[in-house]
Amino acid sequence: MTFVCLLPLLGVGILRAEDVQFRAQAPAQVIVGRPFQFSYTVNQRAKDLRAPEFTDFDYIAGPYTSQSSSTSFVNGKRTSSFQMTFTYTLMAQKEGTFSIPPATITVSGERYTSNGVKITVLPEDQPQQSNSNSGQTAQRSNSGSGQTTQSGPEQGNIFVRTLVSKTKVYEQEAILLSYKVYVAGVDLKQFTNNTTLPDFTSFLQQKIDLQDVQLELENYNGRNYQTATIYSTLLYPQKAGDIQIEPASFEAVLLVPNQARSRSIFDDFFNSYTTATRTLRAPGTTIHVTPLPAGKPASYAGGVGKFTMDAKLSSTEVKTNEAITLTLTIRGAGNMKLLKTPAVDWPEGFEQYDPKVTNNFKTSTGGMSGTRTIEYLAIPRAAGEYILPAIQFGYFDTEKGKYEVLSTPEYTLHIARGAGDQTATAQPAGVNYVNKENIRELGSDIRYISAANFVPASDSEVLHIPFGSWQMYLLYGCPLIIAALLFLIFRKRIRENADIIGMRKRQANSVARKRLKTAKKLLSEQKKEQFFEEIERASLQYLSDRLSIPTADLNKETITSTLRNRTIDETLIERTNRVLSDAAFARYAPAMGIKPEDLYAQTEQLINDLEDCKL
Repeated sequence: MTFVCLLPLLGVGILRAEDVQFRAQAPAQVIVGRPFQFSYTVNQRAKDLRAPEFTDFDYIAGPYTSQSSSTSFVNGKRTSSFQMTFTYTLMAQKEGTFSIPPATITVSGERYTSNGVKITVLPEDQPQQSNSNSGQTAQRSNSGSGQTTQSGPEQGNIFVRTLVSKTKVYEQEAILLSYKVYVAGVDLKQFTNNTTLPDFTSFLQQKIDLQDVQLELENYNGRNYQTATIYSTLLYPQKAGDIQIEPASFEAVLLVPNQARSRSIFDDFFNSYTTATRTLRAPGTTIHVTPLPAGKPASYAGGVGKFTMDAKLSSTEVKTNEAITLTLTIRGAGNMKLLKTPAVDWPEGFEQYDPKVTNNFKTSTGGMSGTRTIEYLAIPRAAGEYILPAIQFGYFDTEKGKYEVLSTPEYTLHIARGAGDQTATAQPAGVNYVNKENIRELGSDIRYISAANFVPASDSEVLHIPFGSWQMYLLYGCPLIIAALLFLIFRKRIRENADIIGMRKRQANSVARKRLKTAKKLLSEQKKEQFFEEIERASLQYLSDRLSIPTADLNKETITSTLRNRTIDETLIERTNRVLSDAAFARYAPAMGIKPEDLYAQTEQLINDLEDCKL
């Protein structure tokens, strides 16, 4: 009985032991010769703290022990917290990066170990130039991948640097551009909304959301500054050559000490600072963009970066009229949003549908990474054994500096005849297959004929047609003529359906009109991202159908060369490329300021003009 009563208390003791949190905390960066605080915290009453030897630091004082506790009631539920803190004062002896090993402590008779800590020690400030020299001229210097400018009444104590991850890249290779503020000896209160950023012309832009601005110490040009990144974005260059990024400006609000003599002690205490605004100018920079090398593989999908590809087929053995799903997953890092969907060459006799694309991208200071999942759906209408060719995905590997081609396996598909499907024989492509549901419906529509209810007609009711009369020839000749006409009509239709390329050309305009109609509806619903995507699809699908170019091979070079080979006017070719470029820029770079209504009108007019041409 006593043991049973102690079980709840034992359980509480185990729970409390499991909830013990013992952590070491210290600044990430410190300066040589300046004291700093290093502390251990534990969320339960503890004793016997055993700290490691601070071999790389001078021990100044400590540990000082403090305790804090709090209790709150929320919706009748009592919540309490407790914390013990052990604080040391240390001072760095030399610059470098040093590790402080874990410590141990005792809680309820159990020993617990803290985490270790790494601390970067920066050098002391070097003597600065006189204020008169630094105040007269703006100072610029190159540092790694960025530049810096110092100016204003603070004479170098606050400035913004332009930092880029790379200055030499390939087309479509991501660049991280950041603006970083440096502060020393000045109280920075905040930045206003009065910010001027470059237009980033010739780049596709993906802004990075900075959730929490972290202050860090950094030694720059011999002086230690408090620094913070105030803006970051990924840039994808869209053309080769030297691209100039214009300067940016930021307006900062500073706390400035009053220069007037105080009249009393209360003036010193309550009125010692005023605010002042300063415009900080971040310099521009130049990006050297190298064009992608010649020899692009036929399967090149516009990718620049590093990618892998996996394929999964739902089944290799199905029956006619049963769906087959091929799932393609592309993983990696690079210009993920600009990847084209690889084409799948389904066998003849398979009814295929538009693929479903699902993106799961993550944007960070390291670039854009994630997965693109593509689901292809097809339905076999004829029984037999088929080969699904391998799917290839070509991209440019920035690490190796060359093109790479990824490939899926080749699949053998075994298609059996479905139950009740009498039409599932090996039929040629283009035949209008009968739906098996329609065949089943015949069983309920046709009624059995009963012989008991059949009454033969009398001789007077039988129509007698003399042999050799015109009525006889008409009666027997009409069915033959009708059968011959039907044979010719269906034969022509079969040929037209078998000519997939010709059928796509004839239907290109109607398909594009449907997509434009959908785009107009999306625009009225203020779904601009989906609108731009639909406009781009309408343009590309129309050109693919009219020019008989697979969607995966559509790019600026192939479209231009094909239109020129068909003697299309250069002005119309230029308009075609401009519409495609504007659609892509508007989709991935909304800051370009392209109006949806104008793009819709330009796309509609372009399709009308191309319809008048003999393509």
